[in-house]
Amino acid sequence: MVKEDPKILAGKLQPWLARLRTGRPLVHCITNYVTVNDVANLLLACGASPVMADAEEEAAEMAALAGALLINLGTLNSRTVRSMHLAAASANKKGIPIVLDPVGVGATSFRTSTAQALLREHHIALIRGNISEIKALALPLTDQGMGGTKGVDAQESDLADGVQGRIQIARKLARSTSKNSSGNGTIVVISGAQDVLAGADGPAFVCSNGCAVMQTMTGSGCMLSALLAANAAVAYTAEDNKEDNLRHAALAGLAAMGICGERANTLIEQQQAGNASFRSHLIDSMYRLTRLEDEVKVEVAQD
Repeated sequence: MVKEDPKILAGKLQPWLARLRTGRPLVHCITNYVTVNDVANLLLACGASPVMADAEEEAAEMAALAGALLINLGTLNSRTVRSMHLAAASANKKGIPIVLDPVGVGATSFRTSTAQALLREHHIALIRGNISEIKALALPLTDQGMGGTKGVDAQESDLADGVQGRIQIARKLARSTSKNSSGNGTIVVISGAQDVLAGADGPAFVCSNGCAVMQTMTGSGCMLSALLAANAAVAYTAEDNKEDNLRHAALAGLAAMGICGERANTLIEQQQAGNASFRSHLIDSMYRLTRLEDEVKVEVAQD
């Protein structure tokens, strides 16, 4: 790893937080109904505007109006699969970034085939999942064995993969996805105790912000994916290369979510509270976050 001065790195990421606050992008979410309320509130807290529209009759039209499209496979069903494809096709046509959260991919053939079809038929700007979900998409069964995911959680054996191994898996998945008409590729985020961010090439990053309590709360991953979608919206409307913009905007989102988790954890420890209070403090912390400052814990990976 190459250590960077936290203040210098925060200076590189801070503009994306500011753009999100001022841009207030509309994020169209076809998402998990277990966590839909938390996702909407987190988007409002970060400065974005959420809309939850998964009907076939309006999915394409709504996606065309949005700054970004979030597709979350958490509570997958055949009706929403059709809506996902309609919305994704519309977003691609308009040059709107799509974020895919492949919840539980590898656990069932329905989830795996749905995610594979979305990747095959549409350009996905960013994929965010745990290590088991990303491995299920990146590696054929002959390479990874018959492991898969444990429901929506990562397999214990996959958690043992080192940072360098996770970066290579992220790059493998990014290289297997199609580029959009402007030549922009896919950014892959593997979340965990250390979040890994990498594209097919270019710099890869490791973010160590966050806390263990985030794993005890339903919806922390869904909220992170929504935040990354909001950051994708501002990345795609900014000048310069959209893939490079997204790499840094997404990194700012990872750091922001982790910092808010750390702040929320401090509050529940002071209050001797639990994970329900943590959820409220997490959203509150995002609402009050104005600067990343020297709380950023990010390293540039050498691979």
